[in-house]
Amino acid sequence: MTDLRELLDTHVRNGSVPGAVALVARGDRTEVAAVGSVAVGGAPMARDSIFRIASITKPVTAAAVMVLVEEGRIALDEPVDRWLPELAEPMVVRTPASPVDDVVPAVRPITVFDLLTSTAGYGFASDFTLPAVQRLFPVQKDGRRPATFPAPDVWMAELSQVPLLYQPGEAWLYDTCSTLQGVLVARVAGRPLPEFLAERVFGPLGMVDTGFEVPADRLGRFTSYYRRGEAGALELADGPEGQWSAPPAFALGNGGLVSTVDDWLAFGRMLLAGGVTADGRRLLSADSVRRMTSDHTTAVQRAVGELFLQGQGWGFGGSVDVAVLDPWNVPGRYGWVGGTGTSAHVVPATGTVAILLTQVGADSPVPPEWMSDFWRYSTGAG
Repeated sequence: MTDLRELLDTHVRNGSVPGAVALVARGDRTEVAAVGSVAVGGAPMARDSIFRIASITKPVTAAAVMVLVEEGRIALDEPVDRWLPELAEPMVVRTPASPVDDVVPAVRPITVFDLLTSTAGYGFASDFTLPAVQRLFPVQKDGRRPATFPAPDVWMAELSQVPLLYQPGEAWLYDTCSTLQGVLVARVAGRPLPEFLAERVFGPLGMVDTGFEVPADRLGRFTSYYRRGEAGALELADGPEGQWSAPPAFALGNGGLVSTVDDWLAFGRMLLAGGVTADGRRLLSADSVRRMTSDHTTAVQRAVGELFLQGQGWGFGGSVDVAVLDPWNVPGRYGWVGGTGTSAHVVPATGTVAILLTQVGADSPVPPEWMSDFWRYSTGAG
């Protein structure tokens, strides 16, 4: 049977990725492979190489929201307008296909639960041609380019001018709600999101290499990031001394983190342990973890974002497998993928944490072959 290193080597040799680091942990057994190079023609990849993890930031941000919920500083059913006054009187397009100036008032306030489940009415639907989705694109920019975002307060003001695509609670829409979660955490905590995460999540979990920038003394471990050009060749999109070498104006809760496989492993193991860290401290309650990793969507809500969900459900900050549509689907598998070529999931049924970090961006929600191969391997699907 092919082992993890052989699986990854195949895709490095055929030029799909310059390198990759992957980890599969089942109970006390951990298999790790680091193959290829940190950049085209660069140094060898290592277990502690640092990657832009993109949207596998989302579960971490949702966990931060749940820390505040457990402290009683916010409640799941609480309207967010106390903390996000820009969203106090949201307007909604009359129908999803309506022009952006054909709007009606929201029938109810947006709640914390709406943000956590990505059902607030803001975000991307499968149909990118809808006028309200087109209007959102200049505001909810590509999170792989954090330097294009203004400061959070400016961004919130811009977002408030965009109508909701659906009434709160009606539909699952991608991405924007996770960005809003990051703003919510910072405003409720009264401190920047990087500070709160460092103290309340990364510190307790020992996630020493995770953050919104890479310190100068760690740039040697930071991978380069590539996109595929029109001819299919890899083109450098960001180098070690690029956008993550300094603090961003906006620490993006939807996808701004850098991390390593071992750091995300610590987060994943905490989820599998019902909120308990490796040294026995409790980061979250078992009930909070259960809420995070349970599906909260209906088939009607999911249908709007089918392009992204691929037939699965959504918890808080991550997808939840609810149907075995592909060989790698396991009911209850929770996690997500990142547009920089990253993937991280936990499988409660088997006690598995599976993480794949590469440095090649994806331009489609359909997983590339090297990612689906990893999913088959990590779930035992062959």
